Amino acid sequence: MHKFKILKAASGQFRVQFLYNAEVMVWSENYASKASAKNCIDSIKTNAPGASTVDLTKDETGSGYRFEIVENKGGEHFVRFKAANGEPMVQSEAYASKASAKNCIDSVKKNAPGASVEDETVTV
Repeated sequence: MHKFKILKAASGQFRVQFLYNAEVMVWSENYASKASAKNCIDSIKTNAPGASTVDLTKDETGSGYRFEIVENKGGEHFVRFKAANGEPMVQSEAYASKASAKNCIDSVKKNAPGASVEDETVTV
C-alpha cells in the first residue's frame, strides 16, 4: 500500500514522505508551512507520472518536472524528483544498483497519483 505522510519537522516545519507499506521511498526537505507540504504532494501526484527520467551518471540533461538518477561518492545511486523550476522536491535513499533506483522511479510514477495522504501533524 502506497501513501504519503505529512510529518512535523524541526522548528515547527513540515516534511513529506512517500511510503510503500512501512518503507520510506522518498522524502522532502522541510517546508515552512503545511500548505507547502500539501502542494509538494499535489505536484508529485500530478506531475510524476509524465515526468522524464534523466540519468546524470550518463551526463544526460533535462528540464521541466523530472526524475534524476544520481551516483553518490560511494558508487550507490539515488533518485531526486525536481520541479519545473529545477528545485528538488523529494529524494530517495541510496541504492546499491541503478536498477533499484529505476524501480523507485517507476513505483512513484505508477502509485503516487492514487496514494492516500496521512497528516500525522493532526492531533486526535
